[in-house]
Amino acid sequence: MRTLFDPPEPRRVPPGEYPIWDQALALLNRDLAATLPEQEPLQLLAMPSYDADEPEHVYVGRANGEWHGNCLYPESVNHPAHALGSVTEAAQDTITGLLWKVWPVCAEHGLGMHPRDADDGQFSWWCAGERSRRGPAHFLAAVGALDTLVHPPRPNHRSQQAS
Repeated sequence: MRTLFDPPEPRRVPPGEYPIWDQALALLNRDLAATLPEQEPLQLLAMPSYDADEPEHVYVGRANGEWHGNCLYPESVNHPAHALGSVTEAAQDTITGLLWKVWPVCAEHGLGMHPRDADDGQFSWWCAGERSRRGPAHFLAAVGALDTLVHPPRPNHRSQQAS
């Protein structure tokens, strides 16, 4: 048993220890690379419990070993959809809490996006901005697919000019 004055050290969780969380984190890292390319990939970090009878707590952290927010829900390791939801929320907490910036951001509205189940059952990024007068909110992309929305600048592209 640990005391409050003896804080445990986090350990980097090796790939394969929690395969479902690894898969979810791979999707999140695609979104991170597409929207914040200067950031290194996120990783799973484990902290031992203060109580020897409890399992360790797993967090989504930055490459430097920092994390912010709640641990992953232990039960989510048994269900891919719940694992993706848990990892997505934890990753968003870590990025926004440590970088002090909203992530990810809807390019259309400049608002922060939130993870949510879409109508088709796919876990997706959702924006509260109005798309049209008839629809109050919209789903932008599945988690892991934000790279389909980011269009890198084309340096050799010439704009068409009227003659």
